[in-house]
Amino acid sequence: MKDLEAVETRLGRGPAAAEKAVLEKLAEALMSENPVSSAGLAPEELAAISAHNFISTKPVVAADAAELAEPDALLLRAFAESGWISFLTVGGKENRAWPIRAGSTAWEAAGSIHTDIQKGFIRAEVISFADLVECGGETQAKRAGKLRLELKTYVMQDCDVVNFRSGK
Repeated sequence: MKDLEAVETRLGRGPAAAEKAVLEKLAEALMSENPVSSAGLAPEELAAISAHNFISTKPVVAADAAELAEPDALLLRAFAESGWISFLTVGGKENRAWPIRAGSTAWEAAGSIHTDIQKGFIRAEVISFADLVECGGETQAKRAGKLRLELKTYVMQDCDVVNFRSGK
């Protein structure tokens, strides 16, 4: 496996103690034919080896023949299992879904649209997609009190409908 070769090469070059411990743990997992993604590494250990871009750290989505018959559903599952979510912006001439990593904050989501919005971030007006559909639209959801004002630390949820208030 290519990842095992890379680990052995790096170990042969005398890495720092912290990196060496992680690489030895990886070598053991890879020799047992386990991918890097299932080696049970802590976040700080993953950070220590992130520069190596191991192939087996990439997410894998297995699908059977029945799932291949529904490509849209398979694509959505692969998107979610890869650690991505979408938030929506509506209004004006364009309605759009924006992909972001799961766990991203409102401030980070604003930056995915434009850095000027991120720099001038004041608040995020958020309505869940389920509330938007249930109420019959954005105006009705606002009247029903479903609109929330969130700070930059708000963790975005999949399919949040957002309007960013920006000062610049």
